[in-house]
Amino acid sequence: MSAPLKFNREDVIEKAKNLYWEKGYHATSMRNLQDVINMHPGSIYAAFGSKDKLFIESLNRYAADGAKRLADSIEQQNTVLAGLKHFIHTVIVVNKATAPSGMCMIVKTIAELTQNDSPELLVHATEILEEIEASFATLFAQAIDHGEVSAEKNPIELARYLQIQIIGLRTYAQITSDDAAVEKYIDDIFKNIV
Repeated sequence: MSAPLKFNREDVIEKAKNLYWEKGYHATSMRNLQDVINMHPGSIYAAFGSKDKLFIESLNRYAADGAKRLADSIEQQNTVLAGLKHFIHTVIVVNKATAPSGMCMIVKTIAELTQNDSPELLVHATEILEEIEASFATLFAQAIDHGEVSAEKNPIELARYLQIQIIGLRTYAQITSDDAAVEKYIDDIFKNIV
């Protein structure tokens, strides 16, 4: 019979996610992980297999949290577009001060990694970003079906446009204290969608 686990796996992944999100993959050392998640390197390897595998679980947690936030935003609003707008407002404005980093963790990972140093991690992060885009495309298809968006619009192109705008606006929001300007740019995104 194996000994019971002496740590809460979900709590460890959450703490690791926040650390990786704040510092990035390369700047997060095993010592940083050890200090934040309160586990020795041997225990980290025994529980997760490697620093890379813990990072992948952290990316997955980040993506799952974002998917839940998106679903909740859509559910809380009367229309798909209002839900998308609420989601963007929450991610960019509301959570600006409390998030470990103003940048999307997935985008930050893709910007940091190269094919030479971490191809598996880069592929995984890219796949997550593609899944997010596919979720947006599905929502835009629903918005088109409900008459919120012109039937002449392509949901995939709208999803790409939205993703690009979110990435840029999240970065811009980090260098300005003018939340009113950020809110205006969010409104402008949706003026260009309909």
